[in-house]
Amino acid sequence: MSLKSVNKPAGNETELEISIDRESFDKAVLEAYKKNVGRMNIPGFRRGKAPKAIVEKMYGKGVFYDDALNALIPDAFEEALAESGEKPVGQPKFDVVSIEEEIVIKATFPVKPEVTVKEYKGFRLDRTVAPATDEEVDAEIAQVRSRNSRMVDVTDRPAADGDIAVIDYEGSVDGVPFEGGKGEKYNLTLGSGQFIPGFEAQIVGHNPGDSFDVTVTFPEDYHAKELAGKEAVFKTLLHEIKFNELPELDDDFAKDVSEFDTFDEYKADVRAKITERHGKAADAEVEEKLIDALIENLEADIPEAMFVNETENQLRDYDNRLRMQGLDLGTYLKYTGLDLDKMREQFRPRAERQVKTRLALEKIAQLEQIEVTSEDVDAEIAKIAGLYGMEEEKVREQISPDMLEEDIKVGKAVELVKANAVITDKLPEEAPAEA
Repeated sequence: MSLKSVNKPAGNETELEISIDRESFDKAVLEAYKKNVGRMNIPGFRRGKAPKAIVEKMYGKGVFYDDALNALIPDAFEEALAESGEKPVGQPKFDVVSIEEEIVIKATFPVKPEVTVKEYKGFRLDRTVAPATDEEVDAEIAQVRSRNSRMVDVTDRPAADGDIAVIDYEGSVDGVPFEGGKGEKYNLTLGSGQFIPGFEAQIVGHNPGDSFDVTVTFPEDYHAKELAGKEAVFKTLLHEIKFNELPELDDDFAKDVSEFDTFDEYKADVRAKITERHGKAADAEVEEKLIDALIENLEADIPEAMFVNETENQLRDYDNRLRMQGLDLGTYLKYTGLDLDKMREQFRPRAERQVKTRLALEKIAQLEQIEVTSEDVDAEIAKIAGLYGMEEEKVREQISPDMLEEDIKVGKAVELVKANAVITDKLPEEAPAEA
């Protein structure tokens, strides 16, 4: 088996003519005969015992050719592909050119397009960085404060908004109990709006041990049509009142929840971390704008196969993420009412963007002669190992060195574009500039 020729019939297509030697073909035909003869009914012969020549005379000389070629083509194609140096971006199509004196197969497949990136240096754009506001700082501290609260029993006052009332209740309409209207030892946060409007307000002011009626009217649009708009009476028993006691915002609180000794230091650190998050969000937005600019400057006749393959890759990645959460794509489709074609439609724009971005950055890496050092590879492997909790040697075993180097080059190309852009920091209210 050998490569006869490499042709370029179209800009994004490559044809390989592959020669298969007669000895290998004849051997594959014989194997196909042995595999299939048992299923052939030849008059005068027991099933599976008819000679190959008799079978070919009855069914035609080429009866076993398809099976023989199907057995030979994969290895022949891989050998020819390695010899040609071509890199398909889609599945090949095979055609038989000759099968008499010489067995010649033609493999046609899409390849990466020729790419031009008109501009990739000197993009001008704004980096909009929102300052950390007092409201954000207070809200984050409030969350930490809430997580460090403790539940205490209230015995010296009636129930109030914000309390947790532990109640039994049973509702009825016109004296008749209704389904779903009964609960025991239910923990209801007063003022939360969990129950029908007016219910929680009628618990406020009562003390533990009180029995009382709560009268409310179901909303006209209530989901249970038989109750919509009707007045209901809930016989209610208040067992106990609980209250979420929040810690004081002082130095002791700071020591409990952080490495700082004073509340002022802790608050300043919270503000700094929010500012850092805003900065990272601004950096991500800048990178998106740079990618938009690169795509606008990209010129390439991209094969449809590249978009299709990337869409499928993203579907598989999404399925893997679902599986990590205890689901799978089939279950997700069942719950959402979607099908695979609809999912593909949703992923297609992102896939197109990814393909175009990658092509542009690979071209930039080529133009700038970006190199990858062993230190770059080691750092990337360490990063991946840390991200997935794996040993570095395991990462090396599972990742293709060529693909890893290409990914590193693409990452360096992004940094090059960013380093050569004119980026102006501005506050959100300032007018933005376009790339």
